[in-house]
Amino acid sequence: MVYGASHWVLMGLIVVGSVVLVVFGRGLSRDGVERWCRGFALVVVGFNLPLLAYRLSPWAWDLFNSLPLHLCDLAWVVAAWALWTRASAPHALLYFWGLTLTPQAIITPALDAPDFPHLDFIEFWGQHLLVIWAAAFLTWGIGLRPTWRGYWTSVVVTVAWGLAMLVFNAVAGTNYGFVSSKPDNPSLLDLMGGWPTYLAVELVVGMGAWALLTWPWTRRREPVTAA
Repeated sequence: MVYGASHWVLMGLIVVGSVVLVVFGRGLSRDGVERWCRGFALVVVGFNLPLLAYRLSPWAWDLFNSLPLHLCDLAWVVAAWALWTRASAPHALLYFWGLTLTPQAIITPALDAPDFPHLDFIEFWGQHLLVIWAAAFLTWGIGLRPTWRGYWTSVVVTVAWGLAMLVFNAVAGTNYGFVSSKPDNPSLLDLMGGWPTYLAVELVVGMGAWALLTWPWTRRREPVTAA
């Protein structure tokens, strides 16, 4: 239930879990980082892959919802990739998607399903929770840092995904990524005008927010020279 007790409990769990993982990550040895990152990646895959297989099965198939084409569906794949490899490209995508788009999805969830323990509820919250936890763990826990190169890579990948979804939605009559129309539930998109204006506004606002999230990590202090 949106803004019911379970919604607030899950949002609190996301915050508390992120803090715990950051503190835990800072205390890990190099070997511990390797083991825990790969273990975390397996947890992400182990949670999401069976649910994806179920959504794609004949008894649950729905063209409008089953395909893993929303950014949040791609975010868990990126999270597992980033955790397993700790490479800069997947970490950048996870950092930007996980700290801007995923929180927006949980604050104003496009979820029309019964409360816990319904499968849709568990899938939605588990998927988003793990993505945010992974982003916090890798960035503040073990010290991976976004760069301007990662920023531009993330912008290009996200724009390419959006264009691909516009084409797919036009052919299939779907609305993956909410790029063809706004979600039915209230969201930040309601403040950005109608279609296609909100897409342009979202791009500008998103790029600005991502730049602000990149800048603190990329500042360089001038070296102090002896007189």
